Amino acid sequence: MTLHPIESGNFKLDGGAMFGVVPKSLWTRTNPADANNMIDMAARCLLIEDGDRLILIDTGMGDKQSEKFFGYYYMWGDHSLDASLAKAGFHRDDITDVFLTHLHFDHCGGCIINNPNGNGYLPAFKNAKFWTNENHWNWAVNPNAREKASFLKENILPMQDSGQLNFIKKTTKDSFQTSSELDFGIFFADGHTEKQMIPRIDYKGKTLVFAADLLPTAGHIPLPYVMGYDTRPLLTLDEKAQFLNEAADHNHYIFLEHDAHNEIITVQHTDKGVRLKDTYTFNQLFK
Repeated sequence: MTLHPIESGNFKLDGGAMFGVVPKSLWTRTNPADANNMIDMAARCLLIEDGDRLILIDTGMGDKQSEKFFGYYYMWGDHSLDASLAKAGFHRDDITDVFLTHLHFDHCGGCIINNPNGNGYLPAFKNAKFWTNENHWNWAVNPNAREKASFLKENILPMQDSGQLNFIKKTTKDSFQTSSELDFGIFFADGHTEKQMIPRIDYKGKTLVFAADLLPTAGHIPLPYVMGYDTRPLLTLDEKAQFLNEAADHNHYIFLEHDAHNEIITVQHTDKGVRLKDTYTFNQLFK
């Protein structure tokens, strides 16, 4: 097995929305804001090269939305999904599986592209299976008013229309299970959105956990630092506590999807609770 971090593009989001009830005077210590109150964000995906399978975890926003849409997110930097795949030696047509932690636009928008003939949409990965789970799919295609702006039908329905949609089966009542479909562990979390899936991968003697939106940035480690976007913030508190305590107990390496300045972190127990231990680049750990 070989892993490749895939940078699909950087953007900005409102810092207040990213930290919920936490005062700006506290969250700006780790996530400084610009004059518009926006903080730096990444859309960092992960590519798993495993035998004859090439599995991409999340895909970023993509580039098919309107100029007005992207104007809300202050895109910055030179990263792109295609360029990052090429740097790893691959093309999107090589991808066999796309695993989606959840179906918010900044995680799945890159799955779908505009049809070149100007009529509708096409899967960006024509040879891949798209993996979500049935509970989350139903949640996304019948969105509540709070999340409706994040579940864009043009990002989601073409997966089904193309016949490439597949569901991970949740086989246990426990929050963690090993996926028989993709051969890695999955932590199911319901605080941010229904049945978000957090992959856990054993690699080169280390356990790497892809944090997705359970832990967006290193600045979100303290338990009350919960995004305003989360649909069930009190449940997020419990899920973060379980996730972070396990990470501290077992020295998990946490791969941060949205932290533009910290790629991988570890955490430790302190008298103030679980806190940041060390930060790493992927190359420092695995190259």
